[in-house]
Amino acid sequence: MRKKIFKSMCLTALLTILLSSLLITVVYYGDFESRMKSEVRAETDYIKSAVELSGAGYLSGLPDSQNRVTLIDETGRVLYDSYADPSTMENHRDRPEVQKAQTGGAGEDTRTSDTLSKQTFYYAVKLADGQVLRVASTTDTVLAAILGLLPWILGAALLVAAVTSVFSSFLTRKIVEPINRLDLEHPADNMAYDEMAPLLAKINRQNEVISRQMRSLKEKQEEFTSITENMSEGFLVLDQNTDILSYNTSALRLLGAVDLSPSEIHASALTLNRSTGFRKAVDTALKGTRSEQVLHLDSRCCQVMANPVLRDGKVMGAVVVILDITEREERENLRREFTANVSHELKTPLTSISGFAEIIQNGIVKQEDIPRFAGNIYLESQRLISLVDDILNLSRLDEGEVPLKWEAINLLALAEDVAARLKSTAKKNGVVLTVSGERTEISGVRSIVDEMVYNLCDNAVKYNRKNGRISIAVQKTAEGVSLTVADTGIGIPTADLDRVFERFYRVDKSHSKEIGGTGLGLSIVKHGAAYHNARVTLESTEGVGTAVTLIFPNIPT
Repeated sequence: MRKKIFKSMCLTALLTILLSSLLITVVYYGDFESRMKSEVRAETDYIKSAVELSGAGYLSGLPDSQNRVTLIDETGRVLYDSYADPSTMENHRDRPEVQKAQTGGAGEDTRTSDTLSKQTFYYAVKLADGQVLRVASTTDTVLAAILGLLPWILGAALLVAAVTSVFSSFLTRKIVEPINRLDLEHPADNMAYDEMAPLLAKINRQNEVISRQMRSLKEKQEEFTSITENMSEGFLVLDQNTDILSYNTSALRLLGAVDLSPSEIHASALTLNRSTGFRKAVDTALKGTRSEQVLHLDSRCCQVMANPVLRDGKVMGAVVVILDITEREERENLRREFTANVSHELKTPLTSISGFAEIIQNGIVKQEDIPRFAGNIYLESQRLISLVDDILNLSRLDEGEVPLKWEAINLLALAEDVAARLKSTAKKNGVVLTVSGERTEISGVRSIVDEMVYNLCDNAVKYNRKNGRISIAVQKTAEGVSLTVADTGIGIPTADLDRVFERFYRVDKSHSKEIGGTGLGLSIVKHGAAYHNARVTLESTEGVGTAVTLIFPNIPT
């Protein structure tokens, strides 16, 4: 803008100088020519009077003059000329001014030279004797006058240009300065030019519209961010070049990309995870087809669902949702393992029962062996019943649907009762079982708590050594009421500590049939503790012994 103003002012000044100079020259020349013609006419009249009084000899005594004086007779022959020899001059009868003078008494004409730089004004009058007196004055043409003044015009133009340059630069700064100081954030507060008031008012209205739109967009962005950032699912929005337009932290966490820099995150989504499954899901979606893939990432299992984003039938990008299905996969694996274990555990006693019954049915067994075979069938059926009961109990605990009422339970008395029931088995295995502690009460379902304590003590008996010891201790702690079952048995290897609470898991698989049991004891303890909001801790050293502690919350007073 500043350059335009500067150029405009300079051009205007130069054009003004040029046009003014031309106009002045033309006007001055017109006035000069008019005065020159008047002078020539006056001089002609003066010479005419003198010639008529003194005769043609008067012309010879005329002083030197810039004007040319010529005397012509009636036939057009030149009798006298102040510039040239009359004898060498051609006949002037056809000259316009001469013809006009002979017919009208006076005549004039202006003729321009071939070079266009000079023009001559001729004025002729008829004398009393019929001769014609002519006076001529030569001057520059208008073009020559202008060309003569051109150096002065150019000099004035250059001077004016220099002055205009300085002045226009100063004036431009003065004009532009208020515009540069405009506060476009608050157009209504500006005091610039009245001519800018409509523009500033329009900018003010546009600012208000933009502010409302920005607030609305910010609210929507914050709402979108709040939703996506609180999602446990990962979320990615990609363009057609796989570049990330939007994401949430769950996506980075699930894909193992939390350590990437911002520049890497906003690059291609394929930099977040380079697995074949993830790439296939993204590529398929960008081709216009929905895709689902399962990714195994270290200890996690994720499901990736990629959907294309279409606009007018053209794929513009993709939306990728990432679900953590680790728990679901683990539950599915546990279900399959549980089904396989249940099938195996049920099949073993059923096979024994079926085999013994078939032998008896076919009469192969001696009469005296029938009681022994019947005893085996009874033991296997009891084992089967125990297994089914344990499975049903676990199922109820899993579902949280135990149809029993809660009551206050004397945990020390319950522990003594369990010890009494296991006393004969412990004595048979050469194990000493003792109970100690103080009378304490907890709130719970008696049958479940009883089974939990019984399973702990039963395992301590089964996995103990000959002449081993088992101690059951009940006491109050700051955390609640604790019951600890400690034995001097074979202990649990460190590698198995995290798995002993799994269903059907046995540490010593080689002696599992000899020891008996269903392999569900500690699983029932774990689920029973969860049902009572209790906590289970286990400490064990292989070859030394094991201690399992149940900590029940105190009964609110």
